This record gives sequence, structure tokens and C-alpha cells, in this order.
Amino acid sequence: FASYYGDHMVLQQKPSGAVVWGHGELGAVVTLTLSGASGLIIMEKTAWVKGPSGTWTTVLDPMDRGGPYALTAEQGLENVTLQDIYFGDVWLCSGQSNMAMTVLQVANASQELAAAARYPYVRIFAAAHARSEVELEDLEQIDLPWSIPTAAENLGHGNFTYFSAVCWLLGRSLYEALGSPIGLVEVAWGGTPIEAWSSRRVLQACGLPEDTGRREGLQISLWHGACFNLKAALCFAPPLNLALSSSTSLHQHLSGPQTPSVLWNAMIHPLLNMTLRGVAWYQGEPPFLSPGLEQPPLSHRALTSPSFWETGEANTFLNTDQYNCTFPALIVDWRWAFHTGSAGQTEPLLPFGFVQLSTYRHQSADDSFARLRWHQTADLGVVPNARMPGTFMAVAMDLGDEYSPYGSIHPRDKQNVAHRLLLGAMAVAYGEKGLVFQGPYPTRAILEVTRGLLNVTYSQELICRQRDAQAFEVRSGISSPKSCEREGNTDGGFSSPQVCCSSQASPCQWLLAPVVAVGSHTVTLALSGCRTLVLGLRYAWAEWPCEYQACPLYNSQGLPAPPFL
Repeated sequence: FASYYGDHMVLQQKPSGAVVWGHGELGAVVTLTLSGASGLIIMEKTAWVKGPSGTWTTVLDPMDRGGPYALTAEQGLENVTLQDIYFGDVWLCSGQSNMAMTVLQVANASQELAAAARYPYVRIFAAAHARSEVELEDLEQIDLPWSIPTAAENLGHGNFTYFSAVCWLLGRSLYEALGSPIGLVEVAWGGTPIEAWSSRRVLQACGLPEDTGRREGLQISLWHGACFNLKAALCFAPPLNLALSSSTSLHQHLSGPQTPSVLWNAMIHPLLNMTLRGVAWYQGEPPFLSPGLEQPPLSHRALTSPSFWETGEANTFLNTDQYNCTFPALIVDWRWAFHTGSAGQTEPLLPFGFVQLSTYRHQSADDSFARLRWHQTADLGVVPNARMPGTFMAVAMDLGDEYSPYGSIHPRDKQNVAHRLLLGAMAVAYGEKGLVFQGPYPTRAILEVTRGLLNVTYSQELICRQRDAQAFEVRSGISSPKSCEREGNTDGGFSSPQVCCSSQASPCQWLLAPVVAVGSHTVTLALSGCRTLVLGLRYAWAEWPCEYQACPLYNSQGLPAPPFL
């Protein structure tokens, strides 16, 4: 069998057929037998071993959920049998360090670990870190073979190893909701840009060079030096409780490769034959903002300067303002590749859920995080949308964790993240009708020029948690000749609206728009004297828009209104 088939695994249930493949002697015939608990043969398939790599592939008939089963591959006098196999739904979990954060690291970790024994039919698997310049056929190494969850051995193995907290919490919630066995496949590496997870097709589609990461040494140096000397927890992680081999370093766990396509080649491409039910993705942080090994920090001015973020070294390796292309393109490409690789068994519109970027720093005037949140939706604000069909998003900007021992870039509340992903999965992947899975979003805005007000209508009933929070901003064209320069935030990093009017020909920047009133579906904003041409409106446009679960607007289900531009 190929590397990622084993005892205790979950194979995809009907209506899809599970793809099974492995290695053999060129030209030989492999007989695959599926047996029930009593030994009764349920299904038998044959496959030829073909070149040049000597592999065989077959597709099992669609199976109802359940088990246990035994799966035997026989070639001549040799045979291998896998035991305790179940059919259910298989989800792939991928991304950066927030996906790699283990159950050991989350809020209420001891309770979450203690509950593991209640979910023996949620099975877990973790691929090892690997990179390659060419597309690999099989995984080079596995960190965790298919396993029944246990508190110490796998769910709580160590920091940023296995098993992923977001993946586990989502999987067990799916099991509770569906009653089907759930198979979870973790493929994550901290500090890695989306380009590393992208095939060359994605890079070409977005006009990106295919060798932008060859200067990894420079990137790693910059990434490690990104610290603001605010608090130790914001800059560097505590010592990790990892069992590291001689070839594995702390550095490798915290700063992944930057070279385009190397993770696609080594960690995604080998899995393409796997029949999947869905994907969960948590990625987006600029890699130099994650904690790393201590280096002389770059200055605050250097790291917040436009040249560094937009055209300088950081963006050389993470094309932040092209994420509105690279992310949708990755989704399309992965769907095509998994559908093709599974002989059409993985559905072409594979459900794809993701977590919108959370928070990092208070008192930051930089809007790179806000821009990236916007780009995660292909610049449309909510998903699914025309550019990103079949997707769902967990908003996380209200789950900041300033005092996380792993750095504020790694908030510990993964339970709310998983719950919000679950709602999206049930609505989008499983078609549950009438389920509210996203927060309120504006549908129209009406300007009352004489009163200097802007009335914004929302799609859902609003719950206002912070009536006095100033999270809205407008952009105006021509008015009184005031400065167009936006000052840095002075209110703890929240999204502080400011007045900015100009009589110049160039468009003005963003203006104060205080909340005057909140109705059941409307928010009324004051335009603060800029009553002429309103060019734009944005909400929660800041690196740290609000305190924990205290953004201004939610719906009655407790889901936050997403940021918009």
C-alpha cells in the first residue's frame, strides 16, 4: 500500500468510491479484498502494476458509513492486510502554524485532551514536513500514522507538531453533527507562504515567478528578526516540547520553506489519489510575523514602512497584494488536481473552508492584515462568491489573544474557530438548509446629504456589542482643505475612524464615521462634515479591530460581521 494507508484509517464513504493504490512488481496483478468483521468478503478488485514507478490503483465501490473492515492486497504469495478500517468522511487540513498548533496548546487544553477518549471514530493522520523541487508520487515520511485519538500520544504530542487543534475540533464536531466516522489528514507547516503550497500552474496563472524563494536565507533572516520589543510573548515562542530528530531543528518547525511549489510537490501532490470530502485551510500570516529564533530585531519604523511591506523584502517572498489571485487560484487548482487524481471520485467543487486572518499587534497603523483579510475573500468580503464558489470562512478578527504564550499571532481560542468552520461546512459541504453560517454583511448604503448621515443596511438582524466603538470609515472626494495624512492609531490599535477631506484632485484618504444609531438591520453613521462625494466605506479595517468577542456588530447567532471595504 502507499504510505498513507494503514490500520485504523477512514476511507471516503458513498456516494464517492475510495481510491486505493500502492506499489508492486511491474506487470504483476494485485488482488484487493475488503472483508467484514466476520471475515466475509464484501468486495474484490484487481489491478495491474504499471510503470515506470511500479504502482497499482483501484477504486472501491461506494460504501455506506461504518466498519470495522479489513483490506488485503495480495500479489503472488505476498499479502498485506490493514485492520480496523472505517468508511466515513475524509477532510484534509492544511496551512501554517495556526493549523499546526496542537490540542495541547489551546485554551482549556486539559479538558479537550481528556475528552479524546469519547471520539474513537474520529481518526487522525499527520504527514511529516517535506519539501521537493519536483512533484513526488508518495509521501517521504509520516509523523503520525492513522491513529485512534489519545490525549498524550497524539493529540497532545507537542507544540506545533500533531495533532492540529483546529482540525481535531472541526472533525469531532462533524462527527457529533453527522454520526459518521471522520478521517482527518493534517498537512501543515508554520511560517510558509501560499506560493510554497501552490503548483506551478497557480504561479503562472497569477503572473508570479517560479523561483522567488531561491533566496531563502535572506527571507529567514528577515523573518527571524521581525520583533517589536513590545513583549517577549509577541516576539518569540517559549521552548517547545518537541521530540526532535538529529535532522530536525526548532528552526524547521517555526520557519518553513519559502520556495514556490516545494510543499505542493512533497506534501500535497502525493495525496492527490485520496478521495476527500472537504478541505480546511488556515494560512495567511506574513511569515516573518510568526515567532522564531532570536535575532537582532528590525526597527519598528523599518517594519511598518510602506517600502518594506509593499515593495521591499517581506513582499519579495509573500505577495500579499496578490493573495486575491493566489488563494482563489490555489483552491481551483487543488480541486482540479484532487478530482483528476482520484479518478473523478473527489467532487470537482470540493468544499473548501478557511479561517480569516486573526490579529497580531495593538497600536499598529499598518493595514496589511486588513488588506489580507479582504484578499482572502477575493476582494468581495464574503464567501461563497462568484470567484470562490463552494467555500466557507470562519471570521477570527474578534478572537485575539494578546497574552498567548505562543505569541499573539497564535491565539489559543481554537474552539470558536472550529465552531464557525463547522457552521460553514454544514451549510456549504453538507447542504443544511436555513443554517446561518456567516455574520451580517451590508447590502446597501444610502447617503442623506442634508443631514450628513450614511444609512447602511445589513443582510441580517444586528446585535451591537460595542455601541461606542468607532469601526467605520468613509473616503470622501472634495470638501474642506484638511490634511489627507492618516495618523497612526492611538486608541490601542482598534479601527479608529478619522476625518480626512481634501480639495486636491487626488482622492482623499479615510475619514471618521462615528456610529449614530443601530437598528435591527441598519447602522447610521455621521460623516463629520464631509458631506460631498463619498467614495467608499470600510469596517473593522485594522490589524486588531476589537477586543476578544467585542467587535461592534454580530448577528443573533453570535457570528461577527466580517470586515469590508
